[in-house]
Amino acid sequence: MPAAAFLICFLPMETIEIYLWTALLSFLPISELRGGIPFAVAHGIPWYFAYPFAAAVNALVAPACWVFLSTFHKLFLLMKWYETFFDCFVERARAKLHKGVERWGWFGVALFVAVPLPVTGAWTGTLGAWVLGLRKRKTLPAVIIGVIIAGAIVTAVTILGIQALSVFVKEV
Repeated sequence: MPAAAFLICFLPMETIEIYLWTALLSFLPISELRGGIPFAVAHGIPWYFAYPFAAAVNALVAPACWVFLSTFHKLFLLMKWYETFFDCFVERARAKLHKGVERWGWFGVALFVAVPLPVTGAWTGTLGAWVLGLRKRKTLPAVIIGVIIAGAIVTAVTILGIQALSVFVKEV
């Protein structure tokens, strides 16, 4: 039995549910770390457990997205409408972003993922890198670096936000 599975046996059921919800929120394209870390902290998980856990789950997005894109894209290319749409979409995106990608490369992907705003994150960063033809070997570490930075930012904002709100809340 792996050590993690052994430790889970000793956690209360509601704590396991919080970790499962945190993992789900951290993996979903809409919420990612912006949803996972605040959820975990708000439900009593210390930030020093919430941050690495949510970041690790969110970092799994890059390989999962890459596998999905490389597998299903080949199947979808068999459909003429998809091939036409994809060629048009990708060529326009590549023409607009080619200069920036040549200049910034994987570092640009890391910075893009590191900004914890809507429509930025591991899903969009991986998709953008794939569309622009960046190699997987450079994209995956860039996304992971971006996730680590974004997780640190979200954790800091979450902690500072909770402490700032405590000024307005009277403890009984």
